[in-house]
Amino acid sequence: MVAHNDNDNSTTKYLIRARIEIDGIVDKPDVVGAIFGQTEGLLGKELDLRELQKTGRIGRIHVQLNSKGGKSIGIIVIPSSLSMIETAILAAVLETVDRVGPCTARVHIEKIEDMRETKRKKVIQRAVEILRKWSTEVSPETQEITDAVMKAFHSSQITKYGKEQLPAGPNIDKSDTIIVVEGRADVLNLLKHGFNNVIAVEGTSVPHTIVDLSRKKTVIAFVDGDRGGELILRELLQVADVDFVARAPPGKEVEELTHKEIIKALRNKVPVEQVSSLISSVKAPERKEEQKEKETSQKDIAQRLQIPQQLIDATLAIKDTGEATLFNEKLEHTNNVTVSKLTNELKNAESVYAIVFDGVITQRLVDLAAEKGIKYIIGVRKGEITKIPVNLKIYTIDEILR
Repeated sequence: MVAHNDNDNSTTKYLIRARIEIDGIVDKPDVVGAIFGQTEGLLGKELDLRELQKTGRIGRIHVQLNSKGGKSIGIIVIPSSLSMIETAILAAVLETVDRVGPCTARVHIEKIEDMRETKRKKVIQRAVEILRKWSTEVSPETQEITDAVMKAFHSSQITKYGKEQLPAGPNIDKSDTIIVVEGRADVLNLLKHGFNNVIAVEGTSVPHTIVDLSRKKTVIAFVDGDRGGELILRELLQVADVDFVARAPPGKEVEELTHKEIIKALRNKVPVEQVSSLISSVKAPERKEEQKEKETSQKDIAQRLQIPQQLIDATLAIKDTGEATLFNEKLEHTNNVTVSKLTNELKNAESVYAIVFDGVITQRLVDLAAEKGIKYIIGVRKGEITKIPVNLKIYTIDEILR
């Protein structure tokens, strides 16, 4: 890049950058002379280079040349304080230069750089640096320090429990009663307020670990005060032995509750028998028979399509959630992400064996899956897929559930 002195014209708006190739050995003054000489009179006095330079509307022309093999190749830089249109015209005129001295030449505009945009970027970058330095030098308020310490402390308390590695507090095994919540953020909030016997289901599909714990301990299902909380509760009541139900205030989530709101919600918990509107459909006498029929149907699907049962179960749970579930070679659930973050998650993931997700199977996803050695993809529908690797099996949710 050609060095130039910004002080040539303090009002510079644009920099015209051009590449010149000359069939011969010449010097910088030869190039500058050719530019002035061959553009003179082309556009009248208003856009004559000499007049523009005299009035300070363009700066000094900078030229850098390198000669090799009987040819000269270089860069031309012209600072301009003209309008955008006038600068573009001037750049186009520069490309009409076809000789330098006795030698044939070719000029090509590489770009016109907006100096104001460059300055704006520098201002933003510098402002960020100043703000970062300022925020580290200025002492935070006491409450900010307390919150930061508490957040770091409770993040260190959170554990991974069971074969599904569920987010949980440290006292799950020690406590006779456990609080079952939806996600990691809920666990962190309850840890923050002193509840160490909390564990998350991490999605609408209840993990086997929760089911097993519910047979041994008293279970309080603590759910959000919205439609999502109701769905989680319905799923819990179908497969787990829940004793009490606590709910966040209407429209609120467990992760955002204050200490007082948590205490009030848990104090107002109700026995599961009183939640009749949610459990009537799952406590009916024929429930066991229906469950047995459902399991038989799932086995038939698994045999017909040669799909592991764990993926069938995940397919039933994933529909209409907007989420993706990843499995390892042992068919253990390793992670849940939103569909919008699936591609980025796969790029960094290791040992993914199968994907079940509530989205469209695209060629891009197929290619990435092949690169990662993934064996199964189950999605809502297939996009335009032209190439499927031999070792990759692709199904839609409707193909499995029909």
